[in-house]
Amino acid sequence: VVLVLTLFFFSCFNLTEKIERTVQIEASTVEIEERGVKLRLTVVDTPGYGDAIDSQDCFKTIIQYIDNQFERYLHDESGLNRRHIVDNRVHCCFYFISPFGHGLKPLDVEFMKAIHSKVNIVPVIAKADTLTLRERDRLKRRGKDVVKPNFMDTCECS
Repeated sequence: VVLVLTLFFFSCFNLTEKIERTVQIEASTVEIEERGVKLRLTVVDTPGYGDAIDSQDCFKTIIQYIDNQFERYLHDESGLNRRHIVDNRVHCCFYFISPFGHGLKPLDVEFMKAIHSKVNIVPVIAKADTLTLRERDRLKRRGKDVVKPNFMDTCECS
């Protein structure tokens, strides 16, 4: 935009109208029953995460959501009627890593550092089925090289 304005001395864009993309929390719940055992599964999606040009504070909304769910559960657990408590806490984060590029970005590492003490993190290479085995292994190795020095508790999975 600046280059266009500089070359033509003309403003063809309304720079005052800035559309901000925010991280939204979208929760979808489904009840699953397997052999008489009922499981209530809530999947929380965060569209818009990391899309902004300045994504430094984009994960604060997600951390606030996680903390709010823990606070709500603690409040319900501290009450007198604890029979029908709904557990909406976030227990696991499937963190999808872009298959393009060179592995984890600094934003990925910062986000994982911020939540690793709150929830379990399972890094997943998105669209891994489109990669060759060699590309997939290289991406996994790069991810492990970044994760190991930054986090205390890790486990090996294939």
